[in-house]
Amino acid sequence: MAATTLQSRDVPLGGVRGITVHRTLPHRSRPTIGAWCFVDHFGPTDARMNVLPHPHIGLQTVTWPIEGRIRHRDSLGNDVVLRPRELNLMTSGDGVSHSELSADDDPMHGVQLWVALPNERRLGAADFQHVAELPTVGGPGWEALVLVGELAGATSPAVVHTPLVGAQITLDGGEVELDLRADFEHALLMLDGEVEVDGTLVEHRDLRVLADDADRVRLRPVGDGPRTVLLLGGVPFTEDLVMWWNFIARDHDEIEAAREAWEAEPVGGRYGRVEGHGEDFIPAPELPHVRLRPRRRLKL
Repeated sequence: MAATTLQSRDVPLGGVRGITVHRTLPHRSRPTIGAWCFVDHFGPTDARMNVLPHPHIGLQTVTWPIEGRIRHRDSLGNDVVLRPRELNLMTSGDGVSHSELSADDDPMHGVQLWVALPNERRLGAADFQHVAELPTVGGPGWEALVLVGELAGATSPAVVHTPLVGAQITLDGGEVELDLRADFEHALLMLDGEVEVDGTLVEHRDLRVLADDADRVRLRPVGDGPRTVLLLGGVPFTEDLVMWWNFIARDHDEIEAAREAWEAEPVGGRYGRVEGHGEDFIPAPELPHVRLRPRRRLKL
């Protein structure tokens, strides 16, 4: 597949909870980059994050704050304040619930990502990992924090279940060329301004998907000051993915069963209990009146 740019679209996070995210994945033409299947970029904003307990199946949530602190609580008993340059990685397995709220009054800026779990891990037990120190790597005109996987010899301790890379790259100077794994799909999210990617101008918040066989990329910041991009990549994910609300499954029936379990017992039951919220939770929306089908990549 040739290189292409996916433009972000604005999505209210839960409607009345007061924060708008800029979503690039999933996209109708491109549901995944490797196993990365969901990319929400939020902020900078003075709005507060106030996401009450809600469930997940079949995925890992990857939370990456650039500004502001986020309090994560989950049904495994974890209660962690996440700071910039730190990473939260929650593995849902067959069922987990969690909440995320602003932990201070600072402006919010960050990225929420999902990773689809492969069959051999998606029905297992839930897990949670907080990574307080991530490796850095760099060279003339660039520096990267490696969130997931390996880049330029630096390897993150974050535990994932398919080959992946995720790195925040700061560009401060002229053109930079980085080597990539040719067996990976790759994309770059523009976090704070415009960047030329292999000579193509990519605007703030948009996702530049590289050609499938790309083994390197040329980056040049546009405008004054440093520019920051998020590199995502991984081996192509070939399993069927049915995505609806907070669930990832393989068919409609699994989604329906997951929704029914949450509606029947949202505080306890299959997804456990998130302490500190009483009986508050986010109810599931109604399922559409058609059977959900796997997302397919369009041939461009």
